[in-house]
Amino acid sequence: MTTPEPARQAPGARTLAELDERVCRCRACPRLVRWREEAARTKRRAYADWDYWARPVPGFGPPDARLAIVGLAPAAHGANRTGRMFTGDRAGDFLYAALYAVGLASQPTSTHIGDGLELYGVRITAPVRCAPPANRPTPRERDTCRPWLTQELRLLRPTLRSVVVLGGYGWQAVLPALADAGWTVPRPRPAFAHGARTRLRAADGGAPLTLFGCYHVSQQNTFTGRLTPDMLREVLVAAAETAGLPASGHS
Repeated sequence: MTTPEPARQAPGARTLAELDERVCRCRACPRLVRWREEAARTKRRAYADWDYWARPVPGFGPPDARLAIVGLAPAAHGANRTGRMFTGDRAGDFLYAALYAVGLASQPTSTHIGDGLELYGVRITAPVRCAPPANRPTPRERDTCRPWLTQELRLLRPTLRSVVVLGGYGWQAVLPALADAGWTVPRPRPAFAHGARTRLRAADGGAPLTLFGCYHVSQQNTFTGRLTPDMLREVLVAAAETAGLPASGHS
């Protein structure tokens, strides 16, 4: 049986820049490759002039981040178009506005690579790097993609102290990646809930990691009020403070 591309390529990456470059070349999941490229061909009318990214999307943020935010997967006309996590769609608008409000981003909007946005001590990533049909990757696609997230977390280990996971799918996907990257996940596994907080010890005796649960920033949650800006900011502030990052507010 052939070893999937992520399992072969991810462990050899020695820096996040090298990992990101390898991620962008991945074609391991035929269904996702077809979908991301079809979205780029058909486009949305509003983005008819865009040259879509149409590749796997790497993580975004500094290599010495103390806080990671883990989502689900790129949106077909969001990150699959722009090439940057949570960039170019309503979910990203909600997330980056909150990051700016608590002092973790340089600006409240994220529209395209090169728009000047910087994150302060934060890296944003996902367990699945290609846009899936109906925003629903299969379990096999999730598991095939996992080595990318595992190696990303492993490379972040020297500085990483907090992880905010957006949604139950991401929560279930990140736990085995954290275990593979060197943290001890309790058994039974901690359950996802908005506001959940779980401390994971490092298997080698290093610094522990605190895992925070937060409802996903999907339109389904934000438009209905299930997740409000205040709720998101509260989780981000708690995670930032735990990570040793200054969390403030903009007037």
